[in-house]
Amino acid sequence: MNKYLQTLLFLLLCVTAANATKLKGHVYDRKTGEPMVGATVSLDKTNKATTTGLDGSFELKDVPKGAFNLRISYVMYKTVIQEVDIEKEDNPHLKIYLEEAGKALQEVTISTKKNAASENTARRLEQQSTQVLNVVSGRAIEISPDLTVANVIARVSGVSVERNSNGDGQYAILRGMDKRYNYTLVNGVKIPSPDNKYRYVPLDIFPSDLLDRLEVYKSLTPNMEGDAVGGAVNMVMKDAPDRLTINANIAGGYSQLFIDRKFMSYDYSGINYKSPSEIHGKSYQATQNDFSKGTLSYALKHPAPNVVGSLTLGQRFFNNKLGVLVAGSYQNTYRGSNSTFFSSQVVSTDKFASITSRSDRQYSEQQKRYGLFSKVDYVIDSRNKLSLFNTYVNLTNIQVRDEVSTNFSTNYEPEKGNAQLSYSTRSRLTEQQIYNGMLRGDHKLFDDKLKIQWSAVYSSAENEVPENTTISLNGVRENGVDRRTYLANGTSLTHRWERNTDEDKAGYLDLTYTAPVAGVNVDFSAGGLYRDKQRSSFYNNYGLSAANASALYGKDFQNYTDLSFTVNSPGTGAVNNPLTYDASEKIGAGYGMFKFTTKAVQVVGGARVEHTDQGYNLLFPQGELRPKGNQVYTDVLPSLTLKYFLTDKEQLHASYFRSINRPGFYEIVPSKIVNEEYEERGNPDLKRAIADNFDLRYELFPSASTQLLVGGFYKTIKDPIEYIFKPDATRGQDIYYTPGNFGTAHNYGLELDFIKYFNKFGIKANYTYTHSRITTPKSSRYIDANGNPQLESVNQTRPLYGQSEHIANVSLLYKDTKKGWDAQLATSYTGPRINTVSQFLDNDLWQKGFIQMDASAEKRFKSGISVFVKAGNLLNTPNKLFIKGTNAANANVEGIDESNGHTLIRSDYYKQTYLIGVRYKL
Repeated sequence: MNKYLQTLLFLLLCVTAANATKLKGHVYDRKTGEPMVGATVSLDKTNKATTTGLDGSFELKDVPKGAFNLRISYVMYKTVIQEVDIEKEDNPHLKIYLEEAGKALQEVTISTKKNAASENTARRLEQQSTQVLNVVSGRAIEISPDLTVANVIARVSGVSVERNSNGDGQYAILRGMDKRYNYTLVNGVKIPSPDNKYRYVPLDIFPSDLLDRLEVYKSLTPNMEGDAVGGAVNMVMKDAPDRLTINANIAGGYSQLFIDRKFMSYDYSGINYKSPSEIHGKSYQATQNDFSKGTLSYALKHPAPNVVGSLTLGQRFFNNKLGVLVAGSYQNTYRGSNSTFFSSQVVSTDKFASITSRSDRQYSEQQKRYGLFSKVDYVIDSRNKLSLFNTYVNLTNIQVRDEVSTNFSTNYEPEKGNAQLSYSTRSRLTEQQIYNGMLRGDHKLFDDKLKIQWSAVYSSAENEVPENTTISLNGVRENGVDRRTYLANGTSLTHRWERNTDEDKAGYLDLTYTAPVAGVNVDFSAGGLYRDKQRSSFYNNYGLSAANASALYGKDFQNYTDLSFTVNSPGTGAVNNPLTYDASEKIGAGYGMFKFTTKAVQVVGGARVEHTDQGYNLLFPQGELRPKGNQVYTDVLPSLTLKYFLTDKEQLHASYFRSINRPGFYEIVPSKIVNEEYEERGNPDLKRAIADNFDLRYELFPSASTQLLVGGFYKTIKDPIEYIFKPDATRGQDIYYTPGNFGTAHNYGLELDFIKYFNKFGIKANYTYTHSRITTPKSSRYIDANGNPQLESVNQTRPLYGQSEHIANVSLLYKDTKKGWDAQLATSYTGPRINTVSQFLDNDLWQKGFIQMDASAEKRFKSGISVFVKAGNLLNTPNKLFIKGTNAANANVEGIDESNGHTLIRSDYYKQTYLIGVRYKL
């Protein structure tokens, strides 16, 4: 009997399957053509229902034959009911268009502000942009594994990042052009940098959850500032919505590094933010009691969990005339690295460097990142609007670097396990902050023919490193056992104060008048800016010697706070040095531009004129020949952009623009400072670089969420600024690191950018090939006729500093709107690139190519609550630096890696990071 039932059931299933088929289609917005993600699709009188995927597609399986009503609905859109007749074969592919609900039309139009963070908006901006542009949407940022803007920008085609000591991104490198060749904007306005040396902005100071979107401009038009060769980064902050909006999240996590080892901290609560000479006067003779003991009070522990949170509140009032938005972000994370560093030098007639010592370093770093943004806008009438923006970000790093070094040239006996050691522990607190305030007016006159936009801007950037403390000890390795012994002879303790502030006051004016010319409306634009930048820099360093230099660790003292020190003569610090200076930069700019669009082509052209007056004044010159200096120059920067519309969804985009790169203040001040491994000097003769830039890109946008971009670029840079090592003619074999101008450099490449969604799955992929060449002088050793080693100067052609030949990103996406799932697996590859330029031929320090993988996932619930997880550096990808070449003298060096014809110089491991949190949206 059971066999008959099984046979009957099998036949019934076959008949059902024979009379069932599939129903497929896409749902679009009738007005914009954008795919509708998450629309509900149901078949009346059946239990068949689904939601549209990332590309607006849907599929109903096992649909019975017959005539049915297909119902498609979406919030604030008219419901569509379409008759379908399911025949023997699968129904033809349906295309269904939804219209906005009539009575809610005005509300929907206003709420497009709120949706400015969507993926569809990002694609539309790229398609309509005059410049060559890439956009990362706010929604993509939200569900990505990234917490800072620096990590977000690494996903953009043609962009790689320079990482900090804990492995996070810090500076952007656009199209192989070092970070110095780019500038940073907030809501279209340039901001100053808190960096103590350069004018480029560390992007890790910005929490990513304050952004509506991130824009990367790779070409410039005359209405943009002209000092960008690689491009410009624009952070578009959140905007006031049309109705009450609440967006909050809180998350906690941990770093795998501090599961495996302890975190080293110090007591920074009593740190002195001013040096003794600032408190008591520059002639004051400091004593040990003037310095904090907390900077020498170290402790090992497992840190508290990482905490990340943000809150956004927004609303419009008074019949939508007044919009208010406040957004805040807080991040408290514990990061670090385990590092091995080999010091090297070129000796005798060796072609490649000999290893002289090995340093094993452990970094422990607590990062406190604060961000606050507010916007208030008031719509006076349909033609006049005022907006007030305020942005404040703060990044405080509390770092300890603990180091032990093995000297391979003094009493080193590897076979006996004996060596001379040196120990060094550095405690450093760095606080960087940026403030930007802007009042902007938008006006339309003469039936909207004349548009006026003006802005008054105040910005400041500060960097403070108070009481940076380093203590050094000697040690020995006997029979393979390391132990600390006594304090280093001479200066064994330093306390350093560094501080710099940039203050910008600027005004912007843009006028656009639209007039018909030969039957085509042409926008004629003119405007300019004036910026007054004032910079102050302060540096003060005290050296201390141990009162008892032969004191033994573990016998005469147990903790560094037990030690007594004597302040080295004269005891007033080193405030009288060239790093204490004032500087200024006054820039006046004007431009003229025209723009018109026909059915076949869009043309934008014009020129920009920028006048620069940059100077410095050393407050305490120490015999420098040029205690004051300035540079004054004017540049004319033409540009032309063409867009040829092949169809309404594909176009050719070509551009040319001239741009410049100004030296930073630190680079032109004739200062000298001893860093960890070398001396660094400024160059008052450093000139600006001038570049001619060409772009050509094919752009295909088959739908609002899909794109294919294929482009090429070419740059010629006159007097590019690069850092090199130079021998000091006055001090024998000593060398120093300094910036210089070097002839003409060339940079060209190819970019591919692809985005495609397949229902619930999607892929974002990009690849960039970059090739650059610059020729700089190098030192080469040889033996003269008398058998003596000599140096000669030769020219070597190499890639630009920081340029990787190959960069690629691939992100695999999953989105299930019905069940509320978002997931992403993101992988990036950065090819080898020069990390440090050597004085010697063929001894440049290269960064090894690496792959980094991150992942994130989010589950949304109907209550507006979602749970998310983020995981970083899943492959524990290290940062490795190497020299191309080997030296037989390094064979006995402990831990050296000379595989593949390369000598490993440094390796840093950061381990994985994990984060889990909750988000609420209203």
